[in-house]
Amino acid sequence: MNGMHIETIDLNLLRLFDAVYRARSVSRAAESLGLTQPAASHGLGRLRLLLKDALFTRAPGGVAPTPRAERLAAAVQAALALLEEALHEPARFEPKASRKVFRIHMSDIGEGRFLPALMARLGELAPGVRVETLPLAPTEIAPALDSGRVDFAFGFLPKVRDTQRLHLLKDRYIVLLRKGHPFARGRRTSQALIEALQTLEYVAVRTHAETLRILQLLNLEDRVRLTTEHFMVLPAIVRATDLAVVMPRNIARGFAQEGGYAIVEPAFPLRDFTVSLHWSKRFEADPANRWLRQVIAELFAERAGRAER
Repeated sequence: MNGMHIETIDLNLLRLFDAVYRARSVSRAAESLGLTQPAASHGLGRLRLLLKDALFTRAPGGVAPTPRAERLAAAVQAALALLEEALHEPARFEPKASRKVFRIHMSDIGEGRFLPALMARLGELAPGVRVETLPLAPTEIAPALDSGRVDFAFGFLPKVRDTQRLHLLKDRYIVLLRKGHPFARGRRTSQALIEALQTLEYVAVRTHAETLRILQLLNLEDRVRLTTEHFMVLPAIVRATDLAVVMPRNIARGFAQEGGYAIVEPAFPLRDFTVSLHWSKRFEADPANRWLRQVIAELFAERAGRAER
């Protein structure tokens, strides 16, 4: 800190810095800390003088961090998390005796993919533990993890930043059709298969932006005949019609095993993706959080899975 002594920094100023950085607003940060806006502005002014940097500049809807603030943010967040852990020293998590409720962001398709195995395992290890799923908009996920509103987020979440994550499995988007659909017959070159997609009509899922993006990139929006809110209604629709759906291969294979479906794998853009488990650095050391992460990793993580910042 440019030779400045650490004792000149008030811990509350670092908490204020972190709150402003997360909220991108002095007034929202003040509210979250139970301060008046003048008090927060005064504290921020003191910190600016100490660090000899503006730290935050005006931006639409609030403030934006300076390069110095961006570099400082990770260190401040890590230090506050470490201090919080040291001060509270949570007790060991006892799964057999726990009545804890874990709240998890999942889409409906994620619920179908992960919850059966997870709930079966929790029934063995922690019969009193409960799970609630809470689907959130992408922009809400990281703040909800940091605030403790949700404990984890499952899925392919490319817009979620600044979380801890564990890569669970690699997947790919494919086209699911009814068994016996004329499109699924015969062989085509990769390019011919992409071109032939123009002959299909589709059902799209409003809440799954990446599948909509693929249809847009292939100029197939005009071929969408049905738009639904949820993935799990699709098997019955696909089986009863000539409509096609772009969806993850791992889920489609589960449908296909029951019979009545065909899978086609065009080499379309954005088809490969990774499903990850996300959580907040703030709760990294929490025993319950750490325990459930381990359970989930043992159930779902492929060998290539690894933790990342």
